[in-house]
Amino acid sequence: MKKDALPANVTADDVAAAANVSRWTVNRAFKKDASISPKTREKVMQAANELGYLPDLRAAALASDRSHLVALLVDDFANPHKLVMLERLTRALRSRGWDTLLVNTLNRDDAAPAIANASQRRVDATILIGIQFDDEVLRAAHTARRFKKLIIFARTSENPDTISIAVDDEAATSEITQYVMERGYERPLYLAGPRTVSAHLKRKETFLALWQKHLNTTPESVSVPAYDANLAADAVTITLSERPKAELPDIIVCENDALALGTIDAIRHRLGLRVPNDIAVIGFDDVPQAESPNYRLTTYRQPLTDMANYLVDVLENVETSDLDRTFCGRLVVRDSA
Repeated sequence: MKKDALPANVTADDVAAAANVSRWTVNRAFKKDASISPKTREKVMQAANELGYLPDLRAAALASDRSHLVALLVDDFANPHKLVMLERLTRALRSRGWDTLLVNTLNRDDAAPAIANASQRRVDATILIGIQFDDEVLRAAHTARRFKKLIIFARTSENPDTISIAVDDEAATSEITQYVMERGYERPLYLAGPRTVSAHLKRKETFLALWQKHLNTTPESVSVPAYDANLAADAVTITLSERPKAELPDIIVCENDALALGTIDAIRHRLGLRVPNDIAVIGFDDVPQAESPNYRLTTYRQPLTDMANYLVDVLENVETSDLDRTFCGRLVVRDSA
């Protein structure tokens, strides 16, 4: 059949007639886990391809009350780890038949409307990846939601209306702290990102508590309002530029790699010092830039593939009382510390 002669609205009945099967068989051929012989499925798909037929996903969603569509709400795009998360998540989702609606939440005031808007799109779940989802926003989302699951990815949350899938910050930071101590560093500075109320990281408090416990001193710490390399560089420059060399930290432990990359740039290009000879740097996440010869960053690698696959397991799981899960990654040692 010539392409320009195709019917305007090809239906499952047209495919069934062309393949000499029932409409029911056509419907089953397009279901991932349906019981149908490979030969029959191939015959149906060939007829569908020739006719230019695709099933109406909206109608299927209405019939099954499942859309196999999730909303990904993301902020903080200055953090390169967000792109890595998106790649792993969308790869895992697509490999198992799920599609995504990507929403850039512009700021905290935009977070609640974005969640409400996503709930009107017949998504099966909303996945939050960012720093702007505090308790007030999450409460509003739970009150108004029409989706089945509200998942916070790569952060822990104690909010009872969410599912949290994250790296084990306390175990990871314990490994980092032990490494810093074993390498003989004595004057650490901790560089943290923004503080959040509900969906938060536990890295700074864990590092400070462990250092106090083992060495009976509390390390200096500095925070920036976003995970932005330029903000990190500015903070490090302001904090250290007037200090005598003897009073500088011997290592800066950063809450994530975006901060660590900015820190290295500031040490080298603004302070005129060497990494790691004068000040060592350690990060968290293992973004692609960490392996670059310009940085060779020692950092903690999150097991994103395992976390993403578990998230899809949660989407396909029946409702249970405890779906929260934390994962352990590993420390990747390079030249910066």
